[in-house]
Amino acid sequence: MSSANKFAWLLVWLLAQTTIVWGAGKPNIVLLIADDLGYGELGCQGNLEIPTPHIDQLAVEGVRCTQAYVTAPNCSPSRAGLMSGRTPTRFGYEFNPIGAKNTLPDVGFPISEPMLAEYLQENGYVTGLIGKWHLGGTAAFHPMRRGFDEFFGFLHEGHFYAPPPWADTLTMLRRRVLPDNSSQRYWASDSLLYSSHMGHNEPPYDADNPVLRSSQSWIENEYLTDAFTREALSFMQQHRRQPFFLCLAYNAVHSPLQAKMETFTRFNAIEDIHRRIFAAMLSDLDASVGAICRQLDELKLRQDTLVIFLSDNGGPTKELTSSNHPLRGGKGSMYEGGLRVPFIIRFPGQLSAGEASDKVVSSLDILPTCLSACGATIPSRAEGRDLLTYLASNDQDLPPRELFWRQGRKSAFRQGSWKLIRSESDPRNEDRWELYNIGADISEQRDLASVESSRVQHMRARWTEINSEMSAPLFQ
Repeated sequence: MSSANKFAWLLVWLLAQTTIVWGAGKPNIVLLIADDLGYGELGCQGNLEIPTPHIDQLAVEGVRCTQAYVTAPNCSPSRAGLMSGRTPTRFGYEFNPIGAKNTLPDVGFPISEPMLAEYLQENGYVTGLIGKWHLGGTAAFHPMRRGFDEFFGFLHEGHFYAPPPWADTLTMLRRRVLPDNSSQRYWASDSLLYSSHMGHNEPPYDADNPVLRSSQSWIENEYLTDAFTREALSFMQQHRRQPFFLCLAYNAVHSPLQAKMETFTRFNAIEDIHRRIFAAMLSDLDASVGAICRQLDELKLRQDTLVIFLSDNGGPTKELTSSNHPLRGGKGSMYEGGLRVPFIIRFPGQLSAGEASDKVVSSLDILPTCLSACGATIPSRAEGRDLLTYLASNDQDLPPRELFWRQGRKSAFRQGSWKLIRSESDPRNEDRWELYNIGADISEQRDLASVESSRVQHMRARWTEINSEMSAPLFQ
């Protein structure tokens, strides 16, 4: 072999052994979205029953935001707000499409609204979405038409974690009527349990909703949380030499309740089998976060990567056993349990480690934070704040934060420490509003509307003013 050829082969070998980060000042961005994870389910949030050491470690290495909110109490409009950096009702994305509605041609994230992935792609990033989309199930709304270079996942609201016949899993499915008119629960086999606790059947999540690689159907035999982790690790390995944006949107711990047997057996101390299945699902989610963080360390990318972890909304307690402690309500509600979520942000050298911040933050902040981190211009239409500066700022320098929510007649408005909610306890009375001082009453137990009538009037007027800027629903 000639000297020139030897040199060329040596150069190729050196490149293969070296992690090269292109694009000075452009950190990698990893966005980890849990699905239906309750506020009180992580160890770092106070749960001592189900160990979550890897997510807890992420909190130790970053900032855990204790007053973090999403833009809707359910999956799709929450994701629309996160991806756009705008209140979703502002552009008509008010409701949560489920089932066959996902296949309608006019149901999806509006083409006219730019997305986070599109902004980052235009700023030199390779972009990948692994997992759940739920922002349109037809071709016009496909993730690869919305700024993602790569996609592996599914398009609707949920998916089974293993293919039929669900081998090596313990599955608990909802049934309106149990076989033999049994009460509460019925064992259909050693690995399949039916439950009537919700009063309706399990949705057919996989109907017309295959796992896709790009846009082609993919037969996935691995437990879905593990499969998404596998694909995310591959994406980071492949693109380690260029700035990348990885959105890993788990479907865990969303129903159906389906646990790997090997994980399930580790939680025999939990008596309720419903809770035990949930615990196994959460444990595998935590293990996935650990694998992602280890990969960043092994690729020597920790210092150059912004990591954000959050849930898309509160946990549905009756459905999953999920805890939103100490908050009131859960998924679907405008009380804190539906809107306040676990939220952790880690950016070595840019944010202090091991802090718990009680500043009010929002998923609206993710878009401007990511654009700020990579030196891009934050569009004027973005409504959130750059967390890299906001978390380090003096609150006295900023006006009280305002957050607006509307979903049909369900409505809420937070202004500073105060939160106004169109009454959910009295749905027949359209004019009945509740008022809570969230700073002093995190569990929303003391309705102060009658003793703070002037504040109610002022906040209702402000809510109405903001509401006038919103659009009519694109779909219902």
